[in-house]
Amino acid sequence: MSVGRVVRVSAVALAGALAIGACKNGESANAAEANSIVAAKVGKENVVVVEQSELKSGPGISGSLAPRFEATVRAEVGGAVLQTYAEQGQAVRKGALLARIDETGLRDAFLSARAAVRTAEQSATVARRNQERSAALAGAGAIADRDLEMSKLSVSSAESQLADAQSRFAIAQQQLARTEIRAPLTGVVSDRPVSAGDVVQPGAALFTVVDPSSMKLEASVRAEELSELRPGAPVEFSVNGYPGRTFAGRIARINPVADPATRQVRITIEIPNSGGRLVSGLFAEGRVASETREGLVVPVTAVDVRGLQPSVTRIKNGKTEKVTVELGLRDEATERLEIRSGVAAGDTLLLGAAQGIAPGTPVTVSVPADRAASP
Repeated sequence: MSVGRVVRVSAVALAGALAIGACKNGESANAAEANSIVAAKVGKENVVVVEQSELKSGPGISGSLAPRFEATVRAEVGGAVLQTYAEQGQAVRKGALLARIDETGLRDAFLSARAAVRTAEQSATVARRNQERSAALAGAGAIADRDLEMSKLSVSSAESQLADAQSRFAIAQQQLARTEIRAPLTGVVSDRPVSAGDVVQPGAALFTVVDPSSMKLEASVRAEELSELRPGAPVEFSVNGYPGRTFAGRIARINPVADPATRQVRITIEIPNSGGRLVSGLFAEGRVASETREGLVVPVTAVDVRGLQPSVTRIKNGKTEKVTVELGLRDEATERLEIRSGVAAGDTLLLGAAQGIAPGTPVTVSVPADRAASP
């Protein structure tokens, strides 16, 4: 073998050895890179499973409950309160006696007016009899026509005085009856600011009676959401006195004029309350359920809307992947969204800050387990 051939063979062998070494180094680097990817660990608070559920959408509402029927009973006559017959929280029937006001002066006026009526009735009776006699005498030519006319005028005057006395008697009778304070409706006494012995003036508030069987809620809705409102539409709400419990009502009236300052429309919601659980003054918060349907539902924090299209981060085969989705209804009350396409029931999605995990990253989730499925 010549020296030149030996040199060429050695060069080829060296190049092959270098190539083999480079390949082995590349494989080692890839293996090292693969081994350097550490699985991300997320807690159960960072994941959610897509579920099929009922979703409701509509304008949010809030306000304070008030009785649908409420009456403030006021004194129509002045005087000392002799006695009260109802306490706060006591149930009363319409027409039930609530209190008495001293009637001494009014009873005297009543008796005087009644006596005046009797006197006027007697005077009218005498005047009519005299007029009848005068008419008979005038027919016989025994008295002048002028005397007959005078007897007729006497009857007219007596009847006028009788009518005036009867009117005064009716007023006195009415005033006397007003010393008895009675319930204007069947319900419960919610306020009683007076006690026996108090001296009240006409117009003074004595009792407040409410009907607890039906409540109302007045709320404001943005004018832009007016198309979602209609009389009879169902309303769902919760109150601070019953955490975790939902109550229902319906829209009774919609104000046809929006507030020019706030651009909001007032609505009145009627709420049945036969059990009497709801009371006036409780703060209510909920929404008008203008649309209801079944669909795939996730919390709003599971959807990233910062891009051109909304997306979610799904765990599939133990790794994360970005999935573009189509959104449907939004439930403001429960902060949930409907996903119309892109995921399936049972898919596991990341929530909130966990969505920042890069696609393709292995993820370890303790609860719930990875149940991701292809859409």
